[in-house]
Amino acid sequence: MRRTIFEDEHEAFRETARGFLEREAVPRGDAWEADGVIDRPFWRASAELGLVGFAADEEHGGAGLRDFRFNAVLDEEVVATGARTDAFSLTNDIVVPYFTDLASEEQQARWLPSVTTGDAVIAIAMSEPGTGSDLRAIASTATWRGDHYELSGSKTFITSGIQADLVVVAAKTVREGVDGIGLFVVPATADGFTRGRKLEKIGRKAQDTAELFFDGVRVPEADVIGDPGKGLRYMMRNLPQERLSMAVTAVAHAEKALAITLDYVKERNAFGRPIGTFQANRHALAELSTEVAIARSHVDRCIDAQVVGELTPVEAAGAKFWTTELEFRVMDRCLQLHGGYGYMEEYEIARMWRDSRVQRIYGGTNEIMREIVGRDLGL
Repeated sequence: MRRTIFEDEHEAFRETARGFLEREAVPRGDAWEADGVIDRPFWRASAELGLVGFAADEEHGGAGLRDFRFNAVLDEEVVATGARTDAFSLTNDIVVPYFTDLASEEQQARWLPSVTTGDAVIAIAMSEPGTGSDLRAIASTATWRGDHYELSGSKTFITSGIQADLVVVAAKTVREGVDGIGLFVVPATADGFTRGRKLEKIGRKAQDTAELFFDGVRVPEADVIGDPGKGLRYMMRNLPQERLSMAVTAVAHAEKALAITLDYVKERNAFGRPIGTFQANRHALAELSTEVAIARSHVDRCIDAQVVGELTPVEAAGAKFWTTELEFRVMDRCLQLHGGYGYMEEYEIARMWRDSRVQRIYGGTNEIMREIVGRDLGL
């Protein structure tokens, strides 16, 4: 079914992104997985091409493209080309909106130019040991000391945490007259800020993930994003786009897995004929193909809603959990159809299978997503 949500400018952006990723990202994939990080020269080259922070205003080095369709195009092309990085979705879909939508003009002028040139890697630190998806249970504190905040606490599972130059940290604000969570921007050079382990993961091995620690970090009031007590509200407002980004990736991932598996089952013979011609396999792929087409249609509608500011947190939660559950079912079946070869690292389906598993966990576990939808039903 022909997609209708994109215009010529989006397709031109797609061609640019695809060509760049095929030339510059795909050949680096094995090295990134071995090192556990993507290299800085690649990130700066990405920024130079306009793939980093493009939602920022032109005076800050961006293109003013606050149209989520551009984000979706780039997310899809990362999957389609096999580029092994989460850095684009993290930066453009998740972290940059905190700067463009909530930061003051003075703050944007200080922070965004280094982001849009690729000189500053950014991250957001929400998850903590023992809290997981429950943001209200954040234990990190930012205590007001009269002329600055003193930030203390620990964070875990932080994407780009090893390389991050600027980290948006969610912490409970301790200040008279303020009740709630604040968002505090911390440079990597701040005294009291240390990185823990580079975490070894099952999948997504090219993307660094870290533990971060804050021990009495001094944060000036000028480095607080928005109201210091409304951080939870800000995060809730931004989470629909984050979860939609995951749904976009999930559908693109499922589509690619089906494509490479269809090629495989047409060529791989057993008992004298292609394994795709066996009824059980043919029916399984027919069902998955249809479900993925349905998912594509629904996610495209969600993208349209996000572009005009109408995607609700409940709709995003539903899209996230349904598409990521489908994504892993597709991956698992496609790996099975590859037989023993599917378990070999040299086959792309093996990497896709392990990389897809985390989608049901991060951005809020799928159990939490179901809870959000269920409560909206009045249950």
